[in-house]
Amino acid sequence: MVIIMVFALLGNQNCGKTTLFNQLTGSNQHVGNFPGVTVDSKSGEIRNLKGCTVVDLPGIYSIRPYSNEEIVTRDFLINGKPDAIINIADATNIERNLYLTLQLLELGLPMVLALNMMDEVRNNGGTINVNELSALLGIPVLPISAAKNEGIDELIEVLYSTAKNKVKPTKIDFCSGAVHRCIHAVSHLIEDHAEAAGISARFAAVKAIEGDKAIVEKLNINENEKEMLEHSVKEMESEVGLDRNAALADMRYTFIEDICRKTVVKCSESKEHLRSMKIDNILTHKYFGIPLFIVIMLAVFWLTFGVIGSGLSDLLMMGIDKLTAAVDSGLSNYGINPVVHSLIIDGVFAGVGSVLSFLPLIVVLFFFLSMLEDSGYMARVAFVMDKLLRKIGLSGRSFVPMLIGFGCSVPAIMATRTLSSERDRKMTIVLTPFMSCSAKIPIYAVFSAAFFPKYAALVMGGLYFTGMAVGVLCALILNKTKFKGNPVPFVMELPNYRMPSLKSVILLMWEKARDFIERAFTVIFIASIVIWFLRTFDTRFNVVADSSMSLLASIGRLISPVLAPLGLGDWRISTALITGISAKEAVVSTLSVLLQTNTSGLSQVLPSLFTPLSAVTFLVFSLLYTPCIAAIAALRSEFKSSLKAFSVAVFQCFIAWVCAFAVHLIGSVII
Repeated sequence: MVIIMVFALLGNQNCGKTTLFNQLTGSNQHVGNFPGVTVDSKSGEIRNLKGCTVVDLPGIYSIRPYSNEEIVTRDFLINGKPDAIINIADATNIERNLYLTLQLLELGLPMVLALNMMDEVRNNGGTINVNELSALLGIPVLPISAAKNEGIDELIEVLYSTAKNKVKPTKIDFCSGAVHRCIHAVSHLIEDHAEAAGISARFAAVKAIEGDKAIVEKLNINENEKEMLEHSVKEMESEVGLDRNAALADMRYTFIEDICRKTVVKCSESKEHLRSMKIDNILTHKYFGIPLFIVIMLAVFWLTFGVIGSGLSDLLMMGIDKLTAAVDSGLSNYGINPVVHSLIIDGVFAGVGSVLSFLPLIVVLFFFLSMLEDSGYMARVAFVMDKLLRKIGLSGRSFVPMLIGFGCSVPAIMATRTLSSERDRKMTIVLTPFMSCSAKIPIYAVFSAAFFPKYAALVMGGLYFTGMAVGVLCALILNKTKFKGNPVPFVMELPNYRMPSLKSVILLMWEKARDFIERAFTVIFIASIVIWFLRTFDTRFNVVADSSMSLLASIGRLISPVLAPLGLGDWRISTALITGISAKEAVVSTLSVLLQTNTSGLSQVLPSLFTPLSAVTFLVFSLLYTPCIAAIAALRSEFKSSLKAFSVAVFQCFIAWVCAFAVHLIGSVII
């Protein structure tokens, strides 16, 4: 008989939660070395436990609903009714991590505490009396090392037993004095309401004291009971001399200090931390931090587009060209219908092949980016950028979604849920699509090869930093108009530097490669066929000898007047940009189909359609204009408004047009 159970995995940010999730499920979730990797909840079946699912919830420090991730977690714990909680804590910083543990205990659900990174505690001369800690907390406590897969099997065994036997915490009362009296008075007051709502009376009482509106509404208490509740709170505040939240926090930390005195022998400062501090003296320097980041990113672009990636891309391009030639020859020898022959060679192979050839660039770029992320450097970049971002009305935390935007705008937009301020979140959502996503790499690569072959890496770096610069300028404008106000304070725990995990790096590379290949054989494949069809037939569905008489030309000419002031008036250019809204890679595949060339030939024929100046203008416009359909859908989901999503898309298109026009105008004067 299969027993179906659901476990909630919770912990502070950057405590190894996603690593443990991967060990429990065998899943290939990406693991990063900076806070905010888990944007939304993920679930997977625990290995060797059929029917048992673990849900990886966002990293939080408390269940106070200050941010979206805290709200997601609280709602799942209350409404999702998990069979048990896996609370993972960083054993090297146990005092801070136990604060969340105490809040979780109040829920009264079966629970297991997993002390992660115990190997680091031992290596640095520290110890934790796990049995004593378990007795004091009233729950099973197990030492593990998620990164080294130590103690995971024992954790699964104890977790399953705890959930199956419904073993609840034996101790959820760790308060004294006035706070004790207040919590118990409120617990008795709302006990029947909590039972009706399916919430632990202790947890409901604490949330009601804190003023959690969602919980108070769920309890459905009347005005008289609210007055009695408030009276109890006022008495407590008067007696302890602290406000309600400070009093509750003081109560928890007093208990934590007591149990840590009894169970924890603190380790000496770790070698990893000492090393990190020395490195940070350079990489997070007040004056050198940002210049060093620019130098590091330029080095990444040089290695990707000038040394490693370009050579691999050329090899793949040669293979695709040979395959195309072989298929072309085979179809000719077979005597297949010319229209079908054109569809396969000029449509599918020209469109999909032109995009696939840039796969090595994507993989190599994300190899270096994942190395930087997994080492812990990207967390420092967010810290360094905080001072600059504050001047434009954002905090350093907004840099994390923007950084994710270098990969794809969709998860980047979703990552803004980690921002506690609604103003900061919406402003970051608007700015994130200005960060150049990986889907635009084929555009940059093919134009760089055609017009600036000796400066490809510099062009790539320039485009990425241009996107960031335009984002900064737009933020300055929005901060004075649409999003007036001040950013929330920025607090981020900087993880120690560590050697990047080979598994994590390979997983991210595979994730990006898989996503790129899937898009090539779905969105790009369909777009290539549609473009071929529109280019091949006229309005009467007759095959045209000249593509300028085709359906596609008619559509392109409707848009081309808008782009004419930019020096991009040719209908083929406007058509490529239109298809780019479906997926940015489609810009390259569309140009390949329209110019009837294979992968390697595209760079050679582009000068017939563009001048160096119009190529630069086109690159700037492609960098900044309307995001893809998937990103627009993500905007709609986050704004909960189609109109707002459409407005952001139009706003970006307008900014792209203005910037491209400025480039074209300045370039025309100089040249």
